[in-house]
Amino acid sequence: MMYPERFSNLPEATWPRLRGLLDSITPGDTPNVMTIGEPRHDFPEWVPDVIAQTSDLFGKYPSNEGTPELLDASVGFLKRRYGVDVGRENVVTLNGTREGLYNAAMVLCPEQKNGQKPIILTPNPFYQVYMLAALSVGAEPVYVPVRAETQFLPDLMSMSEDVLSRTAIAYVCSPSNPQGAIASCDYWRDVIGLAEEYDFKIFADECYSEIYRNDAPVGAMQVAQEMGADPERVVIFHSLSKRSNLPGLRSGFAASGSENIKQIRMLRAYAGAPVPMPLQAVAARAWADDAHSDANRALYQEKYAIADQVFGGIQGFQGPEGGFFLWLPVDNGEDAAVKAWREVGVKTLPGAYLSKEENGTSPGHGYVRVAMVAEKQEMQRGLIALRDCLYR
Repeated sequence: MMYPERFSNLPEATWPRLRGLLDSITPGDTPNVMTIGEPRHDFPEWVPDVIAQTSDLFGKYPSNEGTPELLDASVGFLKRRYGVDVGRENVVTLNGTREGLYNAAMVLCPEQKNGQKPIILTPNPFYQVYMLAALSVGAEPVYVPVRAETQFLPDLMSMSEDVLSRTAIAYVCSPSNPQGAIASCDYWRDVIGLAEEYDFKIFADECYSEIYRNDAPVGAMQVAQEMGADPERVVIFHSLSKRSNLPGLRSGFAASGSENIKQIRMLRAYAGAPVPMPLQAVAARAWADDAHSDANRALYQEKYAIADQVFGGIQGFQGPEGGFFLWLPVDNGEDAAVKAWREVGVKTLPGAYLSKEENGTSPGHGYVRVAMVAEKQEMQRGLIALRDCLYR
């Protein structure tokens, strides 16, 4: 009977809340939906061929932890991209990273930390699965405000001794959603050192890692290995949704120390949803192929330049370092979303819908999130319409 109580005070989910705000309003122009981060660039042209060539494998139960070919491709990606040396025992295939971000907490969060209810730290604004994972395991979610003054990353170093002594897991997203901030090597060293000192795990959500403006983001596992940290200290999560424009493939992976991965695999053996074998074959080829990812990144870099040109000079505007969202400053996110939809037909997401209100304030209140996923000309039209509607 205690489980319903854990979820009794949940905020309304993002998308139903947005529908309630905007569905009754007639858009002022041809609708341009810039809310959801669903990549619309072309996925690799060879995807249908791989599925056709392996379609007979739909007649077999899938490998739960990942085929050897897919595990090897994931390991190979980590080596090429980060210089990280791991083996198959350090990687598990996921049915999308959301599953992994949730289920890893299910098996790796203790029932108590130092004799007390454990805490799971989550950035605020945040990807809502972080909050649900904390509530599901009976932990206390503690929301760490993410603002411009913290470089749009959670300032874990500012947490109190009492909070840190109870912390079991800290979620960190880099490049961050929604702000597009990238954690530096120094940031990861500080956070990993803190986790070593207070004995908690870091769940590094790196699903936007291959979309960036300038230098490739450093990885949490990369820094942990360079520091000689406990291999079980960091769990990283990667996805093909953004890297390869394959959100419908539902394929990602988690990597960590062998004991963490053993525990995640055990849960998947009982409750996981394996990725179909032909789709695992696609994923193996995608992780092994960097050319399509490089081309995809180049398109987003062109979009960064367009956004900088459109919003240059707007007070408070900060172009993202990575990812494909703009985090646009406004007086009130809900009012701005209504105005943009009613006057110019551009649909945006109020930042408060990605945030938890604490002490009467929300760190997302003064923002709207805009997804730069559409074709360049369509995106540019939407951004210009937003600028002229909201800032002039």
